[in-house]
Amino acid sequence: MKKLSVLLLSLLPLSIAWADADAVLERHCTACHIQGVGGAPALNDKDAWAPRIATGVDAMTATVLKGKGAMPPKGTCFSCTDEELRAAVERMIEPLR
Repeated sequence: MKKLSVLLLSLLPLSIAWADADAVLERHCTACHIQGVGGAPALNDKDAWAPRIATGVDAMTATVLKGKGAMPPKGTCFSCTDEELRAAVERMIEPLR
């Protein structure tokens, strides 16, 4: 029982990080990325995301931080930390890999 408790507690930060990433995606990313508005690649468009994913999460996060095209810096999440935005990027591309 103790080992199970330790295991579950060790997974807690990961589940919190994913929950935070999901909240950032829902509030700040999906408005444009759900349908590909304003040149944003749609969330389910593997072909559009492939060249972006190939640049790596660091490069993608840098793009989010500075903005691109119609996307403002930080994708409108001005209160988000760099780490929260990186987690959101990772969460966004996870199903596309």
